[in-house]
Parts: sequence; structure tokens; C-alpha cells
Amino acid sequence: MRLYEYVEAPGGAAIVMELVDGISLRALLKQSGRADAEAALVVLKGSLLGLAAAHRAGVVHRDYKPENVLVAPDGSSKLVDFGIAAGRGTTPGVAGTPAYMAPEQWQGRPASPAADVYAATATFFECLTGRKPYDGENFAELAVQHIEAPVPETEAPEPVRPLIRRGLAKQPEQRPENAEAFVAELEGVALAAYGPEWEERGQRKLAALAALLPLLFPSAGSAAGTTAVATTTVSSGSGWAPGRSGWLAAAVALVLGTVLVLTTDAIGASPGGASALSAFATTSAAPPGSASPVPSPTVSASASGSPSPSPSASPSPSPSPTPTHTPTATPTPTPTVSWTTKPTPTPTATPSPTPTVKVTSVDVSLKTGVYRGDATITVATQGSGPVTVVVEWFLGGARGSYSVADGTESFVVKAGSTVTVVKPHTFSRDRGCYGGVRVTTKPAAGNTSASDSEYLLRCQDVPR
Repeated sequence: MRLYEYVEAPGGAAIVMELVDGISLRALLKQSGRADAEAALVVLKGSLLGLAAAHRAGVVHRDYKPENVLVAPDGSSKLVDFGIAAGRGTTPGVAGTPAYMAPEQWQGRPASPAADVYAATATFFECLTGRKPYDGENFAELAVQHIEAPVPETEAPEPVRPLIRRGLAKQPEQRPENAEAFVAELEGVALAAYGPEWEERGQRKLAALAALLPLLFPSAGSAAGTTAVATTTVSSGSGWAPGRSGWLAAAVALVLGTVLVLTTDAIGASPGGASALSAFATTSAAPPGSASPVPSPTVSASASGSPSPSPSASPSPSPSPTPTHTPTATPTPTPTVSWTTKPTPTPTATPSPTPTVKVTSVDVSLKTGVYRGDATITVATQGSGPVTVVVEWFLGGARGSYSVADGTESFVVKAGSTVTVVKPHTFSRDRGCYGGVRVTTKPAAGNTSASDSEYLLRCQDVPR
């Protein structure tokens, strides 16, 4: 989402940004409950591409969530609202939306792109399943779950579970290092699982979901888009003042913003949930005389579409605050408005390609010693092409427990044969008496993933 202008004045600040003619992912999920895996992958990729540009510039978003992802009529998506963004490596304190905050975010550690990857994965999980990864009823429960609870990967479709496991890893160094790296992993998983046309199909499915909510689009107020140019100036008086055309844009924005607020749900419907989370998630300076903190004013404008407001501190839809003072505007001529028409593309069906690579089975057995484990992995394949085998190591307090991640590696085998590989691993000390291994493949194996865990001989005082 492009930034046109930023201005500060004694009474507040304004961010003038590109208007996105789209509706929030939250509104889509409220309507449909969940999304198809290909559609969810398209949502994730589109929003990650914008986030990647921010990460390259050293900016961490810190508030990636369904309310901040907008879906356009053509099925494309964008990440918006950098109201609580911070520079990489800075320590701005605990901030974000609790349901999507990374473990290190709860602990107030320095801002990092890996925390954005975690929040993006939590949003992706909700898009796939219709529920948030963790459902604690208060901040304390959510903090413990995000920091210690196992990743609920089994609730997601099997082909995309590697993305869930990686993106929701408890340690930031075990996740993709930034949005660009996550996009690369996403494309590899999507291609292996759904074929080369996955993105085109997913975008059509997403467009079909968006078409069910036509009145929520900013452009719904007229048969065609509008083009308006606004400027922002700082006066010597109190507050900030847009230029002459800017006042008209702001007035139209308030009307359209009200429609979006009345039809979009913010965090959840549980008593105290939405208001409590929003209050925790974002804070900003309040204008003089206001009773509670309110977001800094934000005005959006673009080359096509009607201007609309969006809160800069938190994108969770909430009624616009009543201003405590009104800048005096000098009467000005009506600005020139031009009208354009943009045809809506008609979705066309595309047959799914027949995959040439098939993994019929994957098996694993683990032999452990004092600190070492040797995993024997057998992969049976058909067809032609490469197969990626992902090996994840774990530690736990009981057989079958995979509570502590202990490393990940991968290797590639050719399809059309049965391959057996022995992978050694040295487990960390004092983090559990059982070593475990889980093996998945891209594309997914016909008998799903394989896992095994065994007792480590270093724990002689613990009964088997």
C-alpha cells in the first residue's frame, strides 16, 4: 500500500495513503467461515509481498491480522495499516493484537520480521480453519499458549502443514527470516501440492467470495470510480488541515468508513473480547479534550476509487471517534472530479493439471543413544521430478511428545524409486528425556507424515 504523504502538527498527525478498493479478510471470514487452501495461499502471498518490501526497508509491521488484509474484487490482496510499525531491532514495548502476537512480542523483545511471519501464519491458519491458533480467554492464557503450547498444525490441510509448523515455531530463528523468505517457501509448497495453476484458481475462488459482499467495497457507493487529488498542509493553528480538495475527500471517507464499520467484526463476539483486545493492541495520542486514546487521523486516496478513512494505529473496525475540535475551512471552489469505468473480469474455469510426481509412502524409525538419534527414512515415489523431504527433530517429556522443537533439515530425492536414508542428529541437553523425529514430503505422501520418538539414555533416573 503506497504512502503519499505524512504530516505532524501540535494537534495530531495524518497519513495520506493509497485507497484500496477492497474489503477486509475479517469480513470475508465472517461471511464464509473459512477459505479453500488455494484461496488462503493467495491471500497470504499477496499480503506477504507488501510486507516483504517493508522488511527490506527495515520496517516491522507488528500488527498483521485479518482486519489489516484487504481483498480486492479481482481476488488480489494487500496488507494495510502500519500504525504501530517499528524499526527492525528497536524495542518499542509490548504491542500488537494478542491473538496473533509472536512469543517474543509478548516478552517485549526487539521488533523483528520473524514476528510478522508468525502473525501472518496465525492469520493464514484462521483463514484455513475458521478459528485462531490459540483461544485463551484472557491475556495471561494467550501469552502462555503462544509461548509454550504446541503448534496446532493437524487442524490445517495436510499439504500446507509445513508452512504452519515453520511460521508458528516458538523460536524466531526457526521461522523464515522475513516475508520474502516465507513467500519462497509458500510457492514451493503450493506448487508441489496443487500444481502450477494454484494461484490462478485461488484468486478466482477469492474473487468469488468477495463478490458475495459487494456493498462493503468503497466503490459500492457509485457506478464508477472517482479520481480526486488532495494535499495536506500544517497551519499555525491547532490540529492538521488538508488542502481544499482534501476536505471533500475526508467527508466522503467518513460516510464510506461508517458502512465498513457497521458490517465488519473486529476481534470476536465474546463478551469483552473485541474491546479488550483492541485496547491492548494499539494506543495513540488523543486530541485535546478527548476521554480516551484515539487513532491518529488517516486519509486514503488513489487514482481510482473513492477516498476512505482507515485507522493508523489499529485496523480493527470500530466507530470513528467524534472529534473534539473542528478546523476552520475557507470556502473553496468544488474540485474537479473525473469518472472512469473499470470492467469486472469474468472468471473462467481452468482444468487442474495432472501431477507427474507422487509420493506413495514415507516411513521412519528412530534409534537413540545418550544425546544422539539416527532416523532411518524410507520414501517411495512414482512419476518424475524432485521430492523434498523435510526432517524435524523434537524433544519432549514423554514418548510421542513433540513439545520442544530441536532443529529442521531437508533433502531432495528423485521420483520413480524407493529411497532409504539414515539421518543422524545430536539432541540438545536437558530439554526432555525423549527424542523425536517427524518426516514430511513435498508433495505430500499418500500415507501422510511419519514420526517416531524414543527414550534418551542420558535420563537414567527417569523410568521408561
